[in-house]
Amino acid sequence: MKVMKVDAIRNGTVIDHIPAGRVQKVLATLNPRSSDVVMMGMNFSSKAMKKKDIIKIEGRELTQNEVNSIALIAPRAQVSIIRDFKVAQKSKVEIPERIEGLVSCPNPKCITNAEPMLTKFKLESAEERELACEYCERVFTADELTHI
Repeated sequence: MKVMKVDAIRNGTVIDHIPAGRVQKVLATLNPRSSDVVMMGMNFSSKAMKKKDIIKIEGRELTQNEVNSIALIAPRAQVSIIRDFKVAQKSKVEIPERIEGLVSCPNPKCITNAEPMLTKFKLESAEERELACEYCERVFTADELTHI
């Protein structure tokens, strides 16, 4: 018998297949509003991942920038848009070729840390989750980057 551990939502977004232990980091990048109803689950059993985390946000569909943020933290996550208790759209996240204004450059000598300007990163390797700052040209893993 299948038992639901987290309530279904009428309308909103479900982020599934988050690696265990990363749910709080994903949630922090989404910066939920005080009015958002958010359900968070940690360490659920998963055939593909052994353990996984999940987030459900009632009444809110994510922007593309929010999905891009999730891709940096949980590259195998799946985002489902729920409408009237049914999955209306389901997609896997993927790191885009270019990211602008989403993360800061960890290089203290980078001009983006001295001047008020939009950060820009280019995807170097999706498999390794490596991005290059377009200003200082240094390459960083997604885990080294801090969301703005």
